[in-house]
Parts: sequence; structure tokens; C-alpha cells
Amino acid sequence: MFVVPQNSDLLLQEAERENLYQKLLEQINKDFNLANEPVDFPKSTSPDELKIQLHEKVYRLIQYRFAEYLNLLYIIDVPEDQVKKLDGSDISELAGEVAFLILKREWQKVWFRANF
Repeated sequence: MFVVPQNSDLLLQEAERENLYQKLLEQINKDFNLANEPVDFPKSTSPDELKIQLHEKVYRLIQYRFAEYLNLLYIIDVPEDQVKKLDGSDISELAGEVAFLILKREWQKVWFRANF
């Protein structure tokens, strides 16, 4: 049964425990490239590095390229209602929360593909 982890750390631990972390990296790379926001998280990227780099990428998109940020969320299929619930008063905090929503959605894709 699919259970959504409550934060990025738990999600990444779950991905590693289920031996799906590499698939998660591949899915993130694929969807960012589809959105014309290339990222390259090599297979050697640790969960902590992924979390930091994803946060930085989202922060830069919100700050400097908002239309591309919205397109990325659309391509990844992050639920709009979840994004609207976030408090946008602190951009750094918002970027962290959006990065978690991205990880959550990508994890769903990877988990379902592996289990069904």
C-alpha cells in the first residue's frame, strides 16, 4: 500500500529502503528535462545532496523564472491545490515545501511503476 511520507528525509529513506532511489533520480532528471529545465543528478547523488540541490533549483525558478517554474509543476503534475495551500511569504521556505511536493509526486510515479 502506498503511504505518502511526511517529509523529504522520510521519503528519501523509503526510496532507498525499497531500492528505488536510482529510479527516483532518473524520474526527476526526466521530468525536469521535459520541462526544459535540465538538471543532472548523477547516480552518485546522495539523498542529502538531492534535497539541497532540488531546493536551490526550485528557489531559483521561483525567484527568477516564474513561468518556467509553473510549467515545471505542470509537467511533473504537482497537485495545484497543494501548491495553493503553501505560505509564500518566505521564498526559501516556499521553495523547500515545493521541492517536497515535487519529490512526493515523483516518488508516487516511481513507486506505482515498480509495484503495479
